[in-house]
Amino acid sequence: MSDQIQLEARVGDELVGKRLDQAVAQLFPDYSRSRLQGWIKDGSLTVNGEVKRPRDKLMGGENVVIDAELEMIEDHQPEAIPLDIVYEDEHILVINKPAGLVVHPAVGHRSGTLLNALLHHCPEIAQVPRAGIVHRLDMDTTGLMVVAKTIAAQTELVTQLQERSMGREYEAIVHGVMTGGGSVDEPMARHSKNRQKMAVVGVGKEAVTHYRVLKKLRAHTHIRLKLETGRTHQIRVHMAHINYPLVGDQLYGGRFRLPKGCSDEMIETLRQFKRQALHAKKLELWHPDSGELVSWEVDLPADFQHLLDVLQRDAEQQEFRD
Repeated sequence: MSDQIQLEARVGDELVGKRLDQAVAQLFPDYSRSRLQGWIKDGSLTVNGEVKRPRDKLMGGENVVIDAELEMIEDHQPEAIPLDIVYEDEHILVINKPAGLVVHPAVGHRSGTLLNALLHHCPEIAQVPRAGIVHRLDMDTTGLMVVAKTIAAQTELVTQLQERSMGREYEAIVHGVMTGGGSVDEPMARHSKNRQKMAVVGVGKEAVTHYRVLKKLRAHTHIRLKLETGRTHQIRVHMAHINYPLVGDQLYGGRFRLPKGCSDEMIETLRQFKRQALHAKKLELWHPDSGELVSWEVDLPADFQHLLDVLQRDAEQQEFRD
C-alpha cells in the first residue's frame, strides 16, 4: 500500500551552482536528504523532465518535479495497546514508555509493540516511515519518547538528533559507589562475538555519555545521565565499561552480586529486579512546527522508586550502625 505524492518547485538564483541533492534539500525541507537522494536515483525526482545524478550542478531556473510513492506500513497490524501519553498535538506524540514494551517489531516480537500501538492510536501515522519512531528505548528501559506524526515533523526531529540539539536525560542505579560525576567518550560498535551486544570498540562510532551523582548509597549510586549521542545500549555499555554496571542489567551487568550485610528486604528486592535500572526522565526538543523549546519530565516508575527506597533505607541503617 502506498500514498502518491506530486511536488513541483523552481530553482531560484540562490541555488545556482549547487549540487542537485543539496538544492532539493532546501526546496523540499519536509523530506529527509536520504529519501530525496533515493528519489533522485530511482528517477522519481526529475529536472526539466530529465533524470539527473545527485552531484549534478544546477544552473538556475530549472523545474524540479517529484512524482513518487510513499510506502505505507502494511506488514504490521494496529493493536489496542494502552499508551501513557504525556503530550500530543497534530505534529508530535510524547509517551512515557513502560518496561517490557518493545518499540519496533523484530524477530521474536512481531506484535505487541509500540509501533502496533501507534498504528491503532493514530492510523494516519502509517504514512510516516517507521510509524514516526525517530529514536528508541530498550524493551526494559522506561520513560520518555517522542514520535513524529507527520513526515515534516520526522525530518525535523531526526535533524535535531543528528545535530545533538535534542536533550535526553536519564536516571539510573549502578553497582558501586562513585566518587563523582564525569563523562565517558568511548566509540561503540556491535560486539564481535555476541551480535546481541554492543561494545566499546576502537573503530566504532562516536559515543559520549555524561553522568553526575544524585545520591551515594552504601554499595550503589543513583545517577543522572545525559546523552550526547544515541548509540544502541549506550548508557548500559558505557557504565559497564567504567565498572559501574546498571543494577538488574541481564546483558552487561555481569554475575549477580549482593553487598555484604544486606537485609532480607534488600536481598529480595535486588533478586526480583530483573531489568536494567534505567529511566528516560527528561526530554527537551525544539517543536518541529512552532520552533519553541519544549520539555517534559516524568516520575520514576514504581519498581525503580521501590528499589531506590530500599537502597536508601539500607544506607541509613548502615549510618545508624556506624
